[in-house]
Amino acid sequence: MNTTTTVGMPPPIGAALRPAPHAGSIGLWAFIGVASALFALFITAYAMRMQSGDWVQIAMPWQLWLSSAVLVAGSALLHLAGRAARQSRWSGARALLLAGGLCALAFVCVQLWAWQALQSARVSPSGNPSASFFYLLTAMHGLHVLGGLAAWGKTLRRFQPDSDGTGRAIALCARYWHFLLAVWAVLFAALGWLTPEIVAYICGTEVPK
Repeated sequence: MNTTTTVGMPPPIGAALRPAPHAGSIGLWAFIGVASALFALFITAYAMRMQSGDWVQIAMPWQLWLSSAVLVAGSALLHLAGRAARQSRWSGARALLLAGGLCALAFVCVQLWAWQALQSARVSPSGNPSASFFYLLTAMHGLHVLGGLAAWGKTLRRFQPDSDGTGRAIALCARYWHFLLAVWAVLFAALGWLTPEIVAYICGTEVPK
């Protein structure tokens, strides 16, 4: 009887070329999945609440355009920081990492400025469901940005040139910032341009009188 032994056999061709996924990368993807589901539920609730007769759309403060531009800049800078790290340009990677995080911090400050502008216009979280959802959704996104800033600060504090760990941490920060930018684009579009008429058309219902 012929037998075939696999002890000591080399792995299939190409298997050694595929590095095992890092635990941090897997964890981040899992977190992004959960956070995406959470934001999807909030946006769905936002759209459904529009069908009520007490819905009054609020005007978006102009500061949101500025905060959006700052978030785009931060995401781009962190992407460039990851590229610089892969090319072993560590001084440039550190400078870009620092600039990207400062843009994220500026985003939070501008968002608070937008809140202050709404408060000055007497748009409070209570009394109008549109305003309530605006504060809720922007606050949820802001908390995720603050969480990203905590990870960014840790990466900057432990920055070590010629370190695989540093390059990996920068790449994870960049990925998370791209996620934050994508979520903000959806939120901004929903808050600024989604109307009861659009929701009614999509859902095939009547606009509340």
